[in-house]
Parts: sequence; C-alpha cells; structure tokens
Amino acid sequence: MLVAQKKQQENIAEYVLYLFQIEDVVRSLNFDIDQIMKSFVKPNLLDASFEAQYRVWYTDIIEEMKRSGLEKKGHLDRVMEVMKELLFLHNTLLSIQGQTKYKQLCSEASSFMTEFREKASMKNHHDVEILIHAMHMKLQFRLRKKEITQETEEALDAMRIQLAFLVREYHKMKSGDYSAMQN
Repeated sequence: MLVAQKKQQENIAEYVLYLFQIEDVVRSLNFDIDQIMKSFVKPNLLDASFEAQYRVWYTDIIEEMKRSGLEKKGHLDRVMEVMKELLFLHNTLLSIQGQTKYKQLCSEASSFMTEFREKASMKNHHDVEILIHAMHMKLQFRLRKKEITQETEEALDAMRIQLAFLVREYHKMKSGDYSAMQN
C-alpha cells in the first residue's frame, strides 16, 4: 500500500510492475487474506502499526479482483488505466514532429519487441504492454534466480530504455510539464 503509493508517484512503470506482483501473490495464495498477511505482508512489514492498513488494502485488492473476474488472469482496473495513459502518451510521442529521441528508442527496441510478442503469445497486445510484460518477465527471472542470456539481456535493456523514456515523459505530463509535447 505505502510502497504502491510511493512507486506511483516516483516511477509509474515500477508501480505497474508492483501491482502485477501483488496480483500474482493474491492468486498464488488463493485470495486468502489471512494467508497473504501471514506469508507475504508480515515478513516484509517494517512497522507493525501499519498491519491493519495493509489488511484493508489487500482485502480491497482481493474484492476488486474477484468482482472483475481476475481469478486466473488479467489486471486490476487501476493498472489498465495507467496502461491506457501510457499508450496514449506513446502514440502522442510517436506522432509529434521533432520527437526524434523516442522514435529512435522505439526503432532500437522494435525487433526485440516483435520477438518477445511472438514468444510470449502477445500478438494482439500494444507496444506498451509488451514493454511492461518484458520487464515483468525479467523481474520474475531474477526473483527465481534464473539465468538470463546475454542476448536476452540486450533485448530487455533496449526495451527498458524505451520504457524509461516513456515513464519520464509520463511523469512530466502528470506534473503539468508539457514541454515534451511542444517540441
């Protein structure tokens, strides 16, 4: 909860990835709030005074996931809303005259994204989803201590750089700094 708020303000991609992890945890612990608190929240909680707030936050997540039919797959509405905003910004940056840096980053990541889209069976997903899911995959590999080949690392790095640029522009947009849109 507090982590999510901080990530939402500081790095929107990390916020989305964090919520992906939360969705994974909720599913893996069968939507059981007591098990989530015992196995996941309490061991990571630095200050026990926040326990009740976290219980409420996770209970809300559980209810939203159930209400939206996300028991097996899919993402919370709050995640999808951010994805839509990122996609809008992505398309806007691609269409702006003079926005050559983002276009260059997209071009550099394009072949890697095409390959990831194929291998991950995400043919009908937009570029922003591909970027986020690639970073989620990398995170999952790291958490499971699985080795990432040099070629895969290079591909993920190109996608990470494109996403980092998009995230920077997103936070500028959200703060009211539209200078990127005026180039």
